[in-house]
Amino acid sequence: MRSDEVKKGHQRTPHRSLFRATGLKDEDFAKPFIGVANSFIEIIPGHFFLNRVSKIIKEEIKANGCVPFEFNTIGVDDGIAMGHDGMLFSLPSREIIANSIETVMNAHKLDAIIAIPNCDKIVPGMIMGALRVDVPTIFVSGGPMKKGHTKDGVPIDLATAFEAVGKFEAGKMSEQELIDIECNACPSGGSCSGMFTANSMNTLMEAMGIALPGNGTILALTKEREELYKQAARRICEIAKSKEQTEKFKLRNILNENAVRNAFAVDMAMGGSSNTVLHMLAIAGEAHVNFNLEDINHISKNVSHIAKISPSLSTVHMEDINTAGGVNAVMKEMTKRKDDILKDNLTITGETVLEKIKDAYIKDTNIIHSIDNPYSEVGGLAILYGNLAKEGAVIKTAGITGNRVLTGTAICFDGQTEAIEGILGGKVKAGNVVVIRYEGPKGGPGMQEMLAPTSLIMGMGLGDKVALITDGRFSGATRGASIGHISPEAAEGGMIGLLKDGDEIHIDVDQYILTVNLNDEEITKRRAEFTPVKKELDSSWLRQYRALVTNASNGALLKTDIF
Repeated sequence: MRSDEVKKGHQRTPHRSLFRATGLKDEDFAKPFIGVANSFIEIIPGHFFLNRVSKIIKEEIKANGCVPFEFNTIGVDDGIAMGHDGMLFSLPSREIIANSIETVMNAHKLDAIIAIPNCDKIVPGMIMGALRVDVPTIFVSGGPMKKGHTKDGVPIDLATAFEAVGKFEAGKMSEQELIDIECNACPSGGSCSGMFTANSMNTLMEAMGIALPGNGTILALTKEREELYKQAARRICEIAKSKEQTEKFKLRNILNENAVRNAFAVDMAMGGSSNTVLHMLAIAGEAHVNFNLEDINHISKNVSHIAKISPSLSTVHMEDINTAGGVNAVMKEMTKRKDDILKDNLTITGETVLEKIKDAYIKDTNIIHSIDNPYSEVGGLAILYGNLAKEGAVIKTAGITGNRVLTGTAICFDGQTEAIEGILGGKVKAGNVVVIRYEGPKGGPGMQEMLAPTSLIMGMGLGDKVALITDGRFSGATRGASIGHISPEAAEGGMIGLLKDGDEIHIDVDQYILTVNLNDEEITKRRAEFTPVKKELDSSWLRQYRALVTNASNGALLKTDIF
């Protein structure tokens, strides 16, 4: 066992003495040591109950002949951090989480990991850290939140609450209606109930084979979810107690190129958050997988979009997907279009992908459409290119509410705060393309989510009349013609930094085009006069992050070698 390095032999007498101080007995030193990486934190609705989850898991690990050691990571609630400078810390938290997993696991030579994530950056951060350690790993998330309802019975969620602010500001909603939504949009613990970033990533873990079936859709705080926790604990012990299985189920043997491609395929079929692109590129990098941004459109062209979930369809939530057959049903239906839509690959259960889904089927075709009746013949995400995005930009096509081809005039804002003020002040009109720059990984720094401005635009009734482009990113709850992750970003001299009010911007989603209609002479002139904005920062961590981070087309990974 890997843990023998800290517990076997006379030279490890002091090490065993320290272990005995934690309660270990003689017989425990012959058992596998299992790291229980918990993201419990009281301020996040998807995480405040995870201390109870880890207790269930640890008891099951002990009952199955292993020794659990729980440790914690940090977490940021993107909804609470939204719309102010707290959001600057959200994406950087992913790197801290990854570093925490790597640090604790390698410093103490633990044999395997069972990771308990749920929301936002915590899921990819844990995956990235676990890939560096490369021991058998099972991810079992806290689970999605129940959908909310207004007093009139209309399904609502966090996206409803953000858009309600725009409706209230525009005089389209009363204060009583606003309060009704506030009090009922998030009715319980769990990751927000739609196909936002958290549930997108929890779903993709199923697709990659690193979580058990049901991980993305079984509701939090249910008996069914408790059984999933116990299954995960039993399975990690089964693997850790076998030398052969320990070698076979190392994380990189499962999360390989096939797994990454399967994740993107399922993402396309279910119209996941645009943030999945950022995180999956980072995960691919940590897995040493050769996967590039331009590969995504090829996958999209071959995958039908068969499940629409809030925010793309406000009446459908994760619990509905679970009732309709879950992620396995989606994956099974996907394979009916082409034999090679999903790559057969080992999963943590011991089955291959195709074995895992062989008996799955759609139980409600109103929720998960058949391959013969898709929402679209192409996937729910696309990568756009052009002189505005030479290294790519991301759009969640599943969330588009207006035309997929449009040309509009730019109205430019240097940052989200300025944009929110401009939108509320009536500067944005039908036919505009809202430009929000200096919000990329380096320029933000930290790549803020733009849920506040996009929700205001939707709430004011402009969602199908304007587009928004940014070198920042979007919440999974964003809908409308919202294009993010523009690379190169403004802070590194990207074209988005050279735009001026009134510039004509052309977008063609189906042709993967994002351009500004300027001649080469004008672009050269502007570039010669251009100096990127460099924001003053009080934060030591954000200054470190700005110095080391790469752009979004590289997954916003930190440079590991600067010499």
